[in-house]
Amino acid sequence: MSDLTSPERPAPGRFTAPGSTLGPFRFPAFRAIWIANLFSNVGSMVQTVGAAWLMTDLTDSHRLIALVQASTTLPLLLFGVIAGAIADNFDRRRVMLVAQFGMLAASGLLAFVTFEKLVNPYILLALTLTVGIGTALNSPAWQASVRAQVGREDLPQAISLNTIAFNLARSVGPALGGLLISLWDISLAFAVNALSYILLIVVLLRWRPQVAPPVRGPMFVSIMAGLRFCLRSRPVRKVLLRGASIGFGLCAYQALLPAVVRDQLGGGEIGFGILLGMFGISSIMSALIVGKAMRKLGTEKVIGLGTLAFVAAEITLAFSHSMAMALCAAVLGGIGWVLALTTLNVAMQVRSPEEILGRCLAFYQAITFGSMALGAWAWGAVADWQSLPLSLLTAAGWLFVSLVLLRVFVPMPQRGEGVHP
Repeated sequence: MSDLTSPERPAPGRFTAPGSTLGPFRFPAFRAIWIANLFSNVGSMVQTVGAAWLMTDLTDSHRLIALVQASTTLPLLLFGVIAGAIADNFDRRRVMLVAQFGMLAASGLLAFVTFEKLVNPYILLALTLTVGIGTALNSPAWQASVRAQVGREDLPQAISLNTIAFNLARSVGPALGGLLISLWDISLAFAVNALSYILLIVVLLRWRPQVAPPVRGPMFVSIMAGLRFCLRSRPVRKVLLRGASIGFGLCAYQALLPAVVRDQLGGGEIGFGILLGMFGISSIMSALIVGKAMRKLGTEKVIGLGTLAFVAAEITLAFSHSMAMALCAAVLGGIGWVLALTTLNVAMQVRSPEEILGRCLAFYQAITFGSMALGAWAWGAVADWQSLPLSLLTAAGWLFVSLVLLRVFVPMPQRGEGVHP
């Protein structure tokens, strides 16, 4: 096999002109990594379905069920900043490889203990947390490496296409996971995820990005340099605060969906997979237009529309006692997820210097996804204390009130404000 190199010699294509929606696909490295990452994401979604549904079999606690979602995002809060410094101080490709091998091992172990009936709620949380740590290590390096895969004019489109890959997986993976669980055993879902890392590992071994070697420095000094930039940059501070607010509110949907399917809808793993699949399908449709929407409407309006869509999704889910209503909530949630989070991601990327890009993205992810983890625990606790509907309605209220206040007091950066050349 020949090596994949950086985007100096893109293959021309009729539908892949620079700046077009499919423009990044003219770069061989981006194509290969995108396809491999798609398969890896499908495996991750299969495991997500398996872990969430397994917890509903192991316990009646809404808090423990919600903590399955939190265990995948909490490591981004706890270790994301360190992972960002690692991504800027070491070869990003090698960092991703270490993370992929670690997640393969953890998923394989989870498949084994589940097959042998050795799993309990705390072993399940510990191993999903371990996979989450791998994700936390991988994510800053992976996101920062997008610039090494495409030209700068294609960066927003590349981010949108990566979002589409994730949501294609979100469409296919849950249904596949539900099918595998119903046909055989939950351990098969975890085994499929372990195998899904192999293709991405092969592609990363072949990839040879043509980038300057990282300038290493002491880890603490590197972390503080990234932190100082984020705190001193007013546009970046705005993005971080908006990410924290949105993350805390929208996580209630994902965290409580398994309990809603079991308790309100009386459904099983197939119904759960169908709802996650519909969420992914609507996310894909939104990802196809989010770039144009940002150019025409601006980031503030796009984030506002995404937040309102999620408010509607959580309200609809709270009152759902039929699959039809739950499917409507899934469509609204998928639209809101992409419009809000993709816009925030692009806003952060274009305002971060290349030499500290990994750290800046790590701070963004630590705050946004850390807020999701804290929110998942909080909304699960409210559901145990009161009820699922009240928890979802409270989360929707949080999103709406924070949107109104932050639009006034912490508006998103204007076009061109703080953009780093």
